[in-house]
Amino acid sequence: MEPSKSPQVPAIVPLMTKERFADLSGLSLDTIEGHLRRGYLPSYKLGRHRMINIALLQAELLEGDDFS
Repeated sequence: MEPSKSPQVPAIVPLMTKERFADLSGLSLDTIEGHLRRGYLPSYKLGRHRMINIALLQAELLEGDDFS
């Protein structure tokens, strides 16, 4: 059997640490923490950690009026 040549697509992760989100978005960690405190980014508390809810953020962005 020949190996698959289809591209590797990463799985969509529904939650992400604020550090990883800052790294991927190019925003500073301080900016991300400020957005979380003000409620600009959806989040979910997982144990002692506050995670960014990527699934909800994506849904909100797709439903928004500014999406084009």
